[in-house]
Formats: sequence, C-alpha cells, structure tokens
Amino acid sequence: MPALTVPLGDRSYPIHIGDGLLGDAALLAAVLPARRIAVVTNDIVGPLYAPRLQATWAAAGATPLLEIVLPDGERHKTLPTVSRILDTLVANRFARDDLVVALGGGVVGDMAGFAAACYQRGIGFVQMPTTLLAQVDSSVGGKTGVNHPGGKNLIGAFHQPRAVIADTATLATLPPRELRAGLAEVVKHALICDAAFFSWLEANADALLALDPAALAHAVHRCCTIKAGVVSRDERETGERALLNLGHTFGHAIEQVTGFGPWLHGEAVGVGLAMAAGMSQRAGWLPAADAARLDALLARLGLRTEARGAVTPQAARAAMQLDKKVQGGRVRLVLLKGIGQAFVTADWPTDAFDDTLQEHLA
Repeated sequence: MPALTVPLGDRSYPIHIGDGLLGDAALLAAVLPARRIAVVTNDIVGPLYAPRLQATWAAAGATPLLEIVLPDGERHKTLPTVSRILDTLVANRFARDDLVVALGGGVVGDMAGFAAACYQRGIGFVQMPTTLLAQVDSSVGGKTGVNHPGGKNLIGAFHQPRAVIADTATLATLPPRELRAGLAEVVKHALICDAAFFSWLEANADALLALDPAALAHAVHRCCTIKAGVVSRDERETGERALLNLGHTFGHAIEQVTGFGPWLHGEAVGVGLAMAAGMSQRAGWLPAADAARLDALLARLGLRTEARGAVTPQAARAAMQLDKKVQGGRVRLVLLKGIGQAFVTADWPTDAFDDTLQEHLA
C-alpha cells in the first residue's frame, strides 16, 4: 500500500503499511538515518523479530542495532522500566542525532516513545508496531507515557515519531486473544466517524479473525487514515482528538481496578464501547438498533461486553474520577448519537450513567 502521511508541518511523518516491511532494507535505510539506533522490544517480540530486523539492517551495510529487551506486559509499563531504557542510552552515550526504535506492541511503543521524549529533552524515534492494536492505534499520534497506581497513562508526553512501519506479516504470530483485543480498537475507529467502515467490519469479521492478509491490511490502512486525519487537526487533544477516547474512560477504569494485568487494553476497551453505547441509548441519543449492532459485532469478534465479577460499579466510579478527562469534577465522556457519530460531553444524565455501571459491572 502507498504510505500515508500524518501532516504536522515540519513534524509530518509517513505511515508505511505492508507485508514483509521488516525485510525491506531500502525502506529501513530511508527511515532510520542515524549514527546509532537502539531497538526497544520485549522478551516475547524480541526473539521473533529482532533477528530479522538485525539481518535486514546488516544487509544495508549499517552497524548492528543496540537491543534493549524489556519484560512483557502492561504491569511493567512504569517509570522504573523506562529508567532501564534511559540508563542504557546514557551508558552508550547516545546523542540527539541518534534514534530509538519501538519494536513491539502498544506498551513497548508508549515506553520507548516516552524515553525518547525525555532523553536529552527529546531524540527521534520510529514506531515498528507488531500487534494489531498498536498498528491501528497506539503507534500513530505521538502519545507516549506510563501508568501510575492512580490511573492509566497519567505520566507521559506528546512526542511524534519520525515514521511508523506497520509490517502486517507480524500479525501471523499474534495470539488469538491479542488479535481480538486489537479488533476492539478497529471497531472504535468505525464507531467514531465511519458508518460504512462499521458495515464493512460486520461483513468481514470472519476474515479478520482468520488473519486474512487483505482484510487486515484494509483495516489497518483505514484506521490509520482516520487517526492521521484527527491528529493533524488536533494534535494535543484540545478538541476533536478526544473522540479517539471512545470506550476508554470506562475501559481504563477496568484496567486500573484490576491492576493492569488480567485485562488486555483492547478487551477493556471492548467493554467500554458497549458501555458507552448502552449509556447513549439510555440517555435517548443512540437508537436501540445501533447499540444492538455493536453488541452483536463485539460478540462475533469474541469480545466481552461486560466485566461483571471483575470490577464493581463503586470501584469503577472512583477510578473514573481520576481520569485525565475530568474537568471541574465532572467526567467528560465520549458517547454516540449513531454509528459513526461520536461526541464528547460532560452534560450526561446521572441515572443513565449509574444504570450503565450496574448493567455491565454489578
């Protein structure tokens, strides 16, 4: 597929999407123009794809890549883990003209990007996402950071990558659970602003679950197109970009209360999407038929629409009060007026909110 562009003036960057890109020496040489490069990965992705990346880089006649291997999992997305990255950059005397590469999923990308934002007040980094969730969402847009016991992604910075290289061949080794989690973010993009894409997902759910290359490439390309457009218009989330948080305020509460471990991010977002739709229907904004279509699609994709037994309504309510989108003591929620019609509001009926928590969590 032709590269997309995130148009941000002198900080614009390409998104390359395709099968086998980690083996494309010419592409890597073009997007990794640095004296030294540190590849941040984890102990699951590293053994699968770091050797291929090293071989391709060697074929381009470059010096070996420095590998920084982190433990896998959301529970390690913390300041101490980022400190390991920074310590390695310092020990190897990395300079501002060097690069950090994130090879992995959203957790790796968030931490590598945050380390790059902090080191010497900012050095370049490149995203090489290897999960569906990272390819369609977290690798694009420049949000970086770590979790805190008080909330999800409370510590971080905006730091745009120099490029995104989404090799869809890496999805072949993705566990089914991780694939389903990524599909929740795909559904989110359709719900926000693209009813036709939502219909396409309904028609192609089985193909996506079967890892059909053409279906996956189309889904990644469409999501990145949507997100690139939103980010270009609202880089720092002062307006429209907040729509990309559909399902996330509810989902982040589930992740936080359960300790950033038992639930994958996409799984929690899937429940959050169902909760946002349910609340929108209760408030009289979303037609019941649209809420039913969403629940049916999530079920087809193997995603839960409730978190009963994992989180209580009371715990979720308390966690949501610590969300970054709270203003004036009121949670700003992304809700729906229809499929493809999301909006942000702090003016929502309390009974609809309470009833939604009860239905999906009690």
